[in-house]
Amino acid sequence: MIEDGALARLVRASADRTAAAESESCDLCAAPVPDEHAHLYDTGQQEVRCVCRPCSVLFARGGAGDGHYRLVPRRRVRLPRVDTDVLGVPVGLVFFVPRADGTVTAEGPSPAGAMRWEVDAAAWQQLAAACPQLAGVEPEVEALLVNTVHGLDHHWIVPIDDCYRMVAVVRREWRGLSGGGRIWPALERFFEDLTERS
Repeated sequence: MIEDGALARLVRASADRTAAAESESCDLCAAPVPDEHAHLYDTGQQEVRCVCRPCSVLFARGGAGDGHYRLVPRRRVRLPRVDTDVLGVPVGLVFFVPRADGTVTAEGPSPAGAMRWEVDAAAWQQLAAACPQLAGVEPEVEALLVNTVHGLDHHWIVPIDDCYRMVAVVRREWRGLSGGGRIWPALERFFEDLTERS
C-alpha cells in the first residue's frame, strides 16, 4: 500500500480545488472573504460584487473609483405601510431603485431573474413626500422592497444586495408555471429573517 501515491495526491488536490471554488473571494483583489462581507455595486455592469474589508475601505467615500463602484450600505429600515399604488406597479413583490440620473426602476423577481421597468419619477417624488424616509434612499445601492403577496405587509429600505438575494430565492425555489409549493414559504422566511440595522 502506497500512503502518499499519485492517487492520494490527486484526491487531495481535487479536494483543495473544490474547497477553493466554494469559498468566495474579493472581486477586486481575489483575497478570500468571510461569509459576512461587504459588497460593491458596479454601476457599469449593474451587478453586485463581493469585496474584502481592505478593498471596501477604498470605496467608503462617495467619489472613489469615479463612481464606477459604489459601496453597498448595510442599513435596513422597516417602514410602516407605504402606499405604492401611485407608482402604477401592479405586482405585490417588487423593489424600487432610485437611480443617479433621477429615474426610478421597479424590479420584480421571476424564474428568469429580475424583470425591470421604469417608474414615473414624479410619482416617486410624490411617494417620497408622503414617506420622508424614502428621500434618503441612496441611489443605485438602496431600494424600497415591498411584499404584499398573500396578505403580507412588508415595506423596507434595504441594501440592493438584499434585493438580489430575494431574486435568487425566487429563481432557486420556483417550480412549474405558478411557482409551486416551495416558493411562498421560502419568501416568507426571507422576509422573516430581515432585521433592522443601521
